[in-house]
Amino acid sequence: MRVIFMGTPEFSVPVLDALVTAGHDIASVYCQPPRPAGRGKKDRPSPVQMRAEALGFPVRHPVSLKSADEQAAFAALGADVAVVVAYGLILPQAVLDAPRKGCLNIHASLLPRWRGAAPIHRAIMAGDAETGVCIMQMDAGLDTGPVLMRKVTDIGADETTAQLHDRLSNLGAAAIVEALAALDSLTPVPQPDDGVTYASKIDKAEARIDWTKPAQEIDRLIRGLSPFPGAWFEQAGTRVKVLGSTLVEGSGPAGEVLDKGLRIACGTGAVQLTRLQRAGKAVQDVDDFQRGAQIAPGTLLTGE
Repeated sequence: MRVIFMGTPEFSVPVLDALVTAGHDIASVYCQPPRPAGRGKKDRPSPVQMRAEALGFPVRHPVSLKSADEQAAFAALGADVAVVVAYGLILPQAVLDAPRKGCLNIHASLLPRWRGAAPIHRAIMAGDAETGVCIMQMDAGLDTGPVLMRKVTDIGADETTAQLHDRLSNLGAAAIVEALAALDSLTPVPQPDDGVTYASKIDKAEARIDWTKPAQEIDRLIRGLSPFPGAWFEQAGTRVKVLGSTLVEGSGPAGEVLDKGLRIACGTGAVQLTRLQRAGKAVQDVDDFQRGAQIAPGTLLTGE
C-alpha cells in the first residue's frame, strides 16, 4: 500500500521499519518539529525524523495540520492509508478523510482502557495484569474509534515502563503489518462504553515517593515512572531517583532502611530498591550505589 507514516518518538521507529520491511510504499513521513535538547539547547530532530532521513524518505514536520494548505498537501500524497503512532498532533477531519482507507492508529493499551497520553505508565502504576496494543480506525475523538485488531500481553511482576515500552513497540509493529495485509477482511468493533479510563500525562508532582503508602503501590509507582520522570526520595539534601524495585518481606516505620541492601519499610510491607540515580550521576545498581552513598540501616528516608 501507499502509506503516510505519522510518528515522533522512539516508540514509533520499529513501526516504520516494519512497514518498510513489509514492502509498503512510504509516501511521506510526518513527525513533530525538532526541539531544543541537550546542554546547548540546539534543535534536535525526533527519532522518527532521524530514521526516516536515514532511509531516504521525505519528512514533513508542520506545527499544525489545521491550515487548508497543509491539508491539501497531505491529500495530494494520494495515500491508501495513514499509519499513526505517538505522533503528537490532533488530526483534523479533512486529514482523517484524505487516505483512501482512512487513518489507522497503533495505541499501546487494550482500549477502551487507558485512552490518552500515557497508557504504558498508567497500566503499570494501576497494577494491571495485562495490556497490549490496539489497531484502531481513527475518528475525531480521543482514542475513541473502532478497533480492528488487538494483541494482548502480560505485564511482568518487576517490569518497568521502559521494558514494557519496548515490548509494546515491537508488538505494535508486527500487528500493523498483519492488519494492513488483511485490512479489507477486518471488522471494525466499536469500543464499549463500559471500562473507559484515561491515561493523563505524567505530572512530575506524582513522582515523589510517599513511604507511608503500601509497598505494592510504591513498587508500581517506581516501575511505572522508570525511566521518566523517575520516582524519587531525598537523602542528606540530595534527590535520589529510584528506577527499579521489587516487593519483599519486611516491616518497620515507614521509610526506614532495613538493611545495607536498601530494603525499605513502607506503610505496609517493604520494597527492595534495585536501580538508583543520584542527581547528576549515572544510573547504578543498588550495590554500586551503596558503595558511594552508604545509606545506613535505621536511616529514615523522606520524599520531601
